[in-house]
Amino acid sequence: MKQSLQLRIGQSLTMTPQLQQAIKLLQLSTLDLQQEIQQALESNMMLEVDEEIVTTQDNAETTGQKEKVQEDIDSEGSQTDMPDELPVDSSWDDVYENTQPTLAAQEINDFEAQRSKPVSLHGHLLEQLDLLSISETDRAIAIAIIDSINMDGYISESIESIYQSLQSQLEDVELDEVEAVLHRVQNFDPLGVAAKNLGDCLLIQLKQLADTVPYKEEAIELVRRHLDLLATQDQAKLMRKLGLSEFQLSEVIVLIRTLDPKPGAKIETEDSEYIVPDVFVSKRKGEWFVGLNPDIAPKLRVNAAYSGMIKRADNSKENTSMKEHLQEARWFIKSLHSRNDTLLRVAKSIVEKQTGFLENGSIAMKPMVLRHIAEELELHESTISRVTTQKYMHTPNGIVEFKYFFSSHVSTESGGECSATAIRAIIKEMVGNENLAKPLSDSKMSDVLKEKGINVARRTVAKYREAMSIPSSSQRKRLL
Repeated sequence: MKQSLQLRIGQSLTMTPQLQQAIKLLQLSTLDLQQEIQQALESNMMLEVDEEIVTTQDNAETTGQKEKVQEDIDSEGSQTDMPDELPVDSSWDDVYENTQPTLAAQEINDFEAQRSKPVSLHGHLLEQLDLLSISETDRAIAIAIIDSINMDGYISESIESIYQSLQSQLEDVELDEVEAVLHRVQNFDPLGVAAKNLGDCLLIQLKQLADTVPYKEEAIELVRRHLDLLATQDQAKLMRKLGLSEFQLSEVIVLIRTLDPKPGAKIETEDSEYIVPDVFVSKRKGEWFVGLNPDIAPKLRVNAAYSGMIKRADNSKENTSMKEHLQEARWFIKSLHSRNDTLLRVAKSIVEKQTGFLENGSIAMKPMVLRHIAEELELHESTISRVTTQKYMHTPNGIVEFKYFFSSHVSTESGGECSATAIRAIIKEMVGNENLAKPLSDSKMSDVLKEKGINVARRTVAKYREAMSIPSSSQRKRLL
């Protein structure tokens, strides 16, 4: 092929670095935004935190302290009444040398630092193992058993597999020894830990009860042989198998319900994750107001001292670098303001459309999609999607994500629309108020919704119910 040069004229859509930065800030969550701002402050000499508000507050506090001191002086008498020298038996250095500020004098605002470290079930069991006087072989077996216990307190591996894994580490170890150590670990706190399954867990707890506990033996018999009937709530067959009356069976079930099916869950704790809302919604004089959270990001400004050092006609390397930093700082501040403005506009639009949720909760949620907000604010749907992702709103009904307000719709008999979120709330309310002895089936809930004018099929009710982790009617049924 012959090489040649050609000129072409065309149009293409190009994203400038400034636009890319604005889009990046727009989709960041609160925590990610704070990290991005901190990184910008460390890398750009022209950026600084606007501390005028903090200085004003400090001056107000200092003025208040001065007035309080003056009041104390006036109430106790003039300072001229005091002698020039007071008799003391110690010097200044004896009193103030090597003194450190006390804890009471320090301002402790970091509540995270005051929390205790999370407790693990694994560590809790190992601490109890260290208190036992056992052989090294039994200790190795116990550690292998503890390592196989999951967060709920159950053994995730079979005893045979644990025994096989120990054969390469220990000599002449027998399966009976592993079983014996397992029974010893099962006596650790919490009671019922290291169980093989649910029935084993309940049996361990029942056997530890005093013999004077009523219906202890009947409960052991039920758990050991007829736990499947209890799961299916087959009351008649249970009464026949155990030879108990209805009252006696109810007392046995009450005793079983006092047991903990997941003993490890109350020991295993995780770090709490706190959600910082981006906007606050409050009602004032009958109207809903939306405001940005001032604590999610510090106020930034251009450093006047460094910006004043820039010389227009100077093309030196240092001066050029300072100009670039100044331009980046201005764009960063502008992008940050644009993000806050877009976030506030979207939040106000959502609040205007979802006043029913603010007044009456999820049951009054209206159907809404991203297109509704985008058309009203004259923005693209992708922009609304970025704004509503990982952004949270503090409302009278709790802290909810922006995405929570968007849901599909279901038609009603009157020709209107009902939000899927509202339907879920209605289903949850019906389940919460149902008779546990005769819970509502999916078909029955579908009929109740149709009576309210909401056309929802049984399969749709089942889909919403499963999405909310609500068991089926047979699993929700209770004998008591």
